[in-house]
Amino acid sequence: MENPKRQRTTCLAARNLKRKLSPNTDVAPIVTQFIDVDDEHLDLVVAIRRHVEVLNSCFSDPDFDREAVNEAAADIADLAKIDENVEIIVENGAIPALVKYLECPWPLEVGGDVPNSCDHKLERDCAIALGLIAAIQPGYQQLIVDAGAIVPTVKLLKRRVICGGPGGCMFVNAAIRRAADIITNIAHDNPRIKTNIRVEGGIPPLVELLNFPDVKVQRAAAGALRTISFRNDENKTQIVELNALPTLVLMLQSKDSSVHGEAIGAIGNLVHSSPDIKKEVIRAGALQPVISLLSSTCLETQREAALLIGQFAAPDSDCKVHIAQRGAITPLIKMLESSDEQVVEMSAFALGRLAQDAHNQAGIAHRGGIISLLNLLDVKTGSVQHNAAFALYGLADNEENVADFVKAGGIQKLQDDNFSVQPTRDCVVRTLKRLQNKIHGPVLNQLLYLMRTAEKTIQIRIALALAHLCDPKDGKLIFIDNNGVEFLLELLYFSSIKQQRYSSCALYELAKKATSFAPEDSAPSSPTQQVFLGEEFVNNPTLSDVTFLIGGKQFYAHKICLVASSDIFRAMFDGLYKERNAQNVEIPNIRWEVFELMMRFIYSGRINITKHLAKDLLVAADQYLLQGLKRQCEYTISQEICLDNIPEMYELADTFNATALRRACTLFVLEHFTKLSSQLWFAKFVKQIIPEIRSYITDILTRPVEASPPTVV
Repeated sequence: MENPKRQRTTCLAARNLKRKLSPNTDVAPIVTQFIDVDDEHLDLVVAIRRHVEVLNSCFSDPDFDREAVNEAAADIADLAKIDENVEIIVENGAIPALVKYLECPWPLEVGGDVPNSCDHKLERDCAIALGLIAAIQPGYQQLIVDAGAIVPTVKLLKRRVICGGPGGCMFVNAAIRRAADIITNIAHDNPRIKTNIRVEGGIPPLVELLNFPDVKVQRAAAGALRTISFRNDENKTQIVELNALPTLVLMLQSKDSSVHGEAIGAIGNLVHSSPDIKKEVIRAGALQPVISLLSSTCLETQREAALLIGQFAAPDSDCKVHIAQRGAITPLIKMLESSDEQVVEMSAFALGRLAQDAHNQAGIAHRGGIISLLNLLDVKTGSVQHNAAFALYGLADNEENVADFVKAGGIQKLQDDNFSVQPTRDCVVRTLKRLQNKIHGPVLNQLLYLMRTAEKTIQIRIALALAHLCDPKDGKLIFIDNNGVEFLLELLYFSSIKQQRYSSCALYELAKKATSFAPEDSAPSSPTQQVFLGEEFVNNPTLSDVTFLIGGKQFYAHKICLVASSDIFRAMFDGLYKERNAQNVEIPNIRWEVFELMMRFIYSGRINITKHLAKDLLVAADQYLLQGLKRQCEYTISQEICLDNIPEMYELADTFNATALRRACTLFVLEHFTKLSSQLWFAKFVKQIIPEIRSYITDILTRPVEASPPTVV
């Protein structure tokens, strides 16, 4: 659908063109083309070329029509208000023609060399068009400069003096304002043009215009200074030397948001990477007005004010406490809830800088800053996340804030690892470490008190946090004596998947922290006896006094070795069982290779257990109470635990009372809880193993700590 504004502007150009053509020209087709969307480009070209011809006629035709020149400039200014038209305007040679009219090219009837109001309007319209063109793309900025625009623009900034001072006509003020806009737009992100403006004397009149009676001119001048000072130290220095700072600070107190918005932007650019200018700005009294602008209704002003507060609170600054004392913290925290992401980003930045001072850390937390900053960790924008993480890092340095972190669920939020960039992850790791180093003495006592007396949600958050942060030596105090383990287990019974995941991670971390023994990694233990007969006597008839029959095959053995290794063999050969005096003992339920491997363990104390025999060997070891062999089997089997077989593995461990294997399964479940939770059988399985989890955690936390060996002097 055609843009109505563009259609009206195009039709206006067509009507003006009609007046400029000869009376005998049939303009109906041209007007129709201007309205017809399909031929709009051609119509614009025709109109703009004619306008440019009219503008150039002043310099080639002694009988030029001055009114036509004014109308041509006005029409181009109107057309330039639509971005899509600008390329056509530039391609058809409008820039050089417009630049020529930034200074009136003809002598005037009134006031000698002083232009009349009509000519000021011409200058204004040309300045409007050039400013709009420059704003579209950097290439157009350079075309305008190459056409010689800087010198006449600077002269136009001074026009009020020639016109008789501040009481000049409306069009003079408008022309001056639009000249400042040209400076703003041609210098944007163009260091060379910024320098050219200074060289051509553009800065002094801009600084002088800050005191101009017309507020719109003040605003435009501040905007131009804002642009040319950005990352240009020479321009900054000259602006400050011309004493612009006091006026810019006064402009901060304007009730016109456009005025104080440009002023704070200019001050921000002057302060950026310039510590000396920052000190001068503060000495000029900017601190309180900037803090007041944190509550502005203009989002851009809020953003600039927060950025400036962050710059004032740089690491080399000593005014962080003064900023807080003057009331900056509360509006900054409120800004964290803004719908504008840049406002949020800058307020988090400012709070991060302020939080590097110990006096401010408790104040930010007390006013609700921790919760608001934690919420920002869910924002997908990397810079917002990082500023929030950095602020939280500062707040974590204060012991008074640890409980607030924990009560707000901050430890879980920090551990979620939803962070976009590595520097943020690194900052979060340092924050958790900083919190961990404070979980002792009064901080731990406060958390334990809250875990006993606070509402259930807080109690659970404390238990979750302490599982990750506490010193292992405090595990029994926290999770047994103060019932912390029950809060964690309760989450496994009733909570959402997310809460169950938090609980499983906490229990897994607690188990790892509480003991260096992990069944799946532990070295197997030896059999009961300390002296072995030797591997060479395995199935050796020499001195054999008993023969086992396995599947019809004979296996030669020695009772003394068997009795020393197993209570079952001791009862068999030293008790009242029938096998006591038997020469041949039938073993009906064990395969030959399993029995041979078991005997090899009994005779030598070491064997290589293969995966395919480990389960059968576990059954045999359990049957004959060979605890050392059983532990080795559990170790081998635990290496095969995976997502697909965990229920079967746990059932095997439960059936044969394989404690180490059962605990290996328990740890595996806690470690891989999230992946397992998608299985249909898992919810029931978790409830089944909760007693084992409780038993395991209780056992490792209450296990006596071995005394360290005495120091030899």
